[in-house]
Amino acid sequence: MLIFTWLNNQLLKMQWLYDLVQNFVEQVLGLSIQDRLGGSIHFFIYDVVKIFILLSVLIFTISYVQSFFPPERTKRILGGYKGITANIFGALLGTVTPFCSCSSIPLFIGFTSAGLPLGITFSFLISSPLVDLASIILIASIFNWKIAIAYVVVGLILAVIGGTIIGNAKLENHVESFVYSNAMVDMDQEALTVKERLDYAKEQVLNIVKRVWLYILIGVGIGAVIHNWIPENVISAVLGQDKWYSVLVATLVGVPMYADIFGTLPIAEALVYKGVGLGTALSFMMAVTALSLPSLIMLKTAVKIKLLAIFFAVVTLGIIIIGYTFNVFGYLLM
Repeated sequence: MLIFTWLNNQLLKMQWLYDLVQNFVEQVLGLSIQDRLGGSIHFFIYDVVKIFILLSVLIFTISYVQSFFPPERTKRILGGYKGITANIFGALLGTVTPFCSCSSIPLFIGFTSAGLPLGITFSFLISSPLVDLASIILIASIFNWKIAIAYVVVGLILAVIGGTIIGNAKLENHVESFVYSNAMVDMDQEALTVKERLDYAKEQVLNIVKRVWLYILIGVGIGAVIHNWIPENVISAVLGQDKWYSVLVATLVGVPMYADIFGTLPIAEALVYKGVGLGTALSFMMAVTALSLPSLIMLKTAVKIKLLAIFFAVVTLGIIIIGYTFNVFGYLLM
């Protein structure tokens, strides 16, 4: 148990990095991390470096594994399942695709055009930006393993239920016709060498880091401001645990924004530190990652307005329910 705690603190929470940045701020810059400016600088450097290290290692590992499963092969595997079992596997597939909501949509289109049932593809589309292996590790590094596991469970439940509802609604005729004619290319990746797989994994790391680095910096910057500059009573007045509408506000505020989970986690961390309910912070994070306005605009090019509205309503309602549930029972996870 002591060994696990040490590994968790040093490898996941990176206590060594926390101490190193603290020494830099205090010894080199001559600031105290207990002060606003010093605390903000420490928060920003520590979170940015930690997130980029974990993100790079995890995306590399996940991408190497993904090199064995091209889209057409994945379609053949998922095509062998029916009903809620198929939705479960579609949601689980989303956990191994480290994409933001906008990046998940082309793959959603590919799976749909390949003939996968609409319910499965929507389970994937909901799960992919919300829950992935990298986010699990990052949530555990910021909060703890209980919260990370609970988040994954509710995220998968939302994806399975959402996909099942959409699948049972028989809305295939509300998908734009070009999607069904956009045939997926079957890429034979069985013959790839180890070097080619490693190169593919490195390329994925670079592509994803290039795509998300700005959002991470913005997210950590906002988190640092909330953490050190905005008084707790100001935040509590709007998003305090005693405010029944806090989850609704957090969800609606998150929708117009665009970022992935890596950029929103530092904001959620700062909100919880300031006394905002865990469910309220997670609702904001989930709304930003799963229901961002740019991703909805992209999805509108592939589906008709009725299907888009049902998707939005199902996911929004699910996020709100999850938020209130975490606010009520979140103390058991802290």
